[in-house]
Amino acid sequence: MWGKGRAYRFIFLMGFVSLLSDFTYEGAKGIIGPYLAFLGASAFTVSFISGLSELAGYWLRLLGGFLSDRLRLYWGFTLFGYALNLLSVPLLGFAKSWQFAGLLVFLERAGKGIRTPSRDTLLSQATAQVGHGKGFGLHEFLDQLGALSGPLAVSLVLFLGFGYQTAFLFLFLPALLALSLLLYAKNLYQNEVSPPASVSRRLEVKSGFYAYLFASFLVGLGFLQFPLIGYYMEKGLGLSSYQVALLFALAMAVDALSALFFGYLFDRAGFYALVLGLLPGIFAAPLLLYFNQPHMAVLLWGIAMGVQESIMRSAVAKLSSASARGSAYGLFHFFYGASLFMGGLLAGMLYEYSLNYLILFSVIAQLLGVLILLKIKLPQPS
Repeated sequence: MWGKGRAYRFIFLMGFVSLLSDFTYEGAKGIIGPYLAFLGASAFTVSFISGLSELAGYWLRLLGGFLSDRLRLYWGFTLFGYALNLLSVPLLGFAKSWQFAGLLVFLERAGKGIRTPSRDTLLSQATAQVGHGKGFGLHEFLDQLGALSGPLAVSLVLFLGFGYQTAFLFLFLPALLALSLLLYAKNLYQNEVSPPASVSRRLEVKSGFYAYLFASFLVGLGFLQFPLIGYYMEKGLGLSSYQVALLFALAMAVDALSALFFGYLFDRAGFYALVLGLLPGIFAAPLLLYFNQPHMAVLLWGIAMGVQESIMRSAVAKLSSASARGSAYGLFHFFYGASLFMGGLLAGMLYEYSLNYLILFSVIAQLLGVLILLKIKLPQPS
């Protein structure tokens, strides 16, 4: 058994792996659409590849979590998933057709889907030593630093006059650094972070787990996705693409700070901290679409996003047994991912029909999810 010092070091080490990983694939995300178009893909093809890849990635989280529990290969799934996830990105620089590029985009999302439940399971063993909220909050803070710096670095490469292919090849460096750091973490901590002595043949979860899945589904269903937010800012408010990009960077910065703050609060207040952090997201849609206040909307959106990507994972660790935690994370990511996909489709349709109906849909779905969370009794801190 390890002490808090080693647990913190492992969390920071995995946080830097995530920082470099997000630097890689978030850095590429902003230019994948234009790059596919450059290779000859239509707008529909770009949307189809993006949507299908995201959905498949979330579905694979369910399978990856189940198999990691059954085979007790948490490190194996983590390493394989990260390798597939990260190396697919710079290989885009060698693509000569949109079909091959589309396959690499699919493999990148698939890799993330395979490794996420196992990675979160390993992290949960360390965060149990320091507080799940605090640990996952620290991890998400470092993760978002990569999500912020990666797109800025890729933008700089393009600004200096290099093309898309050079920008993708540049991302080999953070990808290889992330994989090297992950191997170092495994060699250093594999004795402390190891599979449980026994693995349950059924999903052993605590009271409130399935209600939590449903509440998380509703929150994700009503939460506006940034592509739609950015679309409205440009088409509805007349902001330039440069201004939209800066507002997204602001959201990522708020996301990182929010994850850190609410992670600490979660260990002290439980689901009340989760509810408090999700409430700002309810007001983002009306502030943007009705009152036309993009800056305030983005601030509130960033707070809620930071909470969703950090302490929502912390609660899964609280509500599941160690012997079935990979499956629990797989289920959580599956339903949460499905809610984002379905919510995005519904939001897009409602946007075309009526902004007022879109606002109502966003507010009501998230509010119902928050009310369910208030009814769940969180187990005492372990």
